Amino acid sequence: MDDKANGFFIAGSPFTAPPLAAGLHIVSTPIGNLRDITVRALETLAAADLVLCEDTRHSATLLDHYGIRTARRSLHEHNERERVAEVVALIQSGKAIALISDAGTPLLSDPGFPLVRGAREAGVDVFAVPGPSALLAALAIAGLPTDSFSFIGFLPAKFEAREQTVLALAPRRETLVFYESPRRLGEMLAALARQFGDTREAAVALELTKRFERVKRGTLAELAEAFTDAETKGEAVVVVAGAEEREIDVSEWRPALAELLKTQPLRGAVDDIAARYGLKRKEVYDAALALRQQE
Repeated sequence: MDDKANGFFIAGSPFTAPPLAAGLHIVSTPIGNLRDITVRALETLAAADLVLCEDTRHSATLLDHYGIRTARRSLHEHNERERVAEVVALIQSGKAIALISDAGTPLLSDPGFPLVRGAREAGVDVFAVPGPSALLAALAIAGLPTDSFSFIGFLPAKFEAREQTVLALAPRRETLVFYESPRRLGEMLAALARQFGDTREAAVALELTKRFERVKRGTLAELAEAFTDAETKGEAVVVVAGAEEREIDVSEWRPALAELLKTQPLRGAVDDIAARYGLKRKEVYDAALALRQQE
């Protein structure tokens, strides 16, 4: 690999990065504002023998801004599996490899999992260099409960698969966090409104940490209407309140269970009803057995 000085600049002042341990270093990078990078991230990227980038041209903006001259190579969803053995071999030879994505924390709806898995299986060290994350940034400013949440990521693009996934998520009581592309945002919010209910609270965060950062809050129905034809740029983060806890009378779901048992195996019918109504599986299973015995 090319020789280089292990240095970087902050506001024009030069710094030398300390030596870096051999291993795979997972480095979080800014999601918009270049000043959000940590000093440790800069030191790691400057001292590494190689920086693996989701897109080397995109990452050049960040690395060049801080005067980091480390060699760069692409690692993205189309080539990451075939590069695992090569990268692991480099680490085993004593190299320090840094992994970054286009923005935020690698592996969160970004490439990197096969590499980290391969590195762990090979017994080489993997280090976290934490920092910016669109997931946490949106959650912190959405104004929705943060004591319990689940990161769902991107929903399926196709209508039927998306509807089924959203239906299964509807009874969940924790706050849910999604990523969505700008071209599908309106459709995705409409799907959530259909399955979660029009009045469920939510927030849509756009352009996080950038000049035109904005967060629009409201009910799912209001947000779906607002973004039906609206043009947005960049990835959106959608934060949705969990379902309200309520007692569900057996008369609400038992007829639906009976209908499903006519066409589905017992296990599938039980899973469907438990997910649809937010019930304990054992309760639904016992009811299903009782219905079968009555036949």
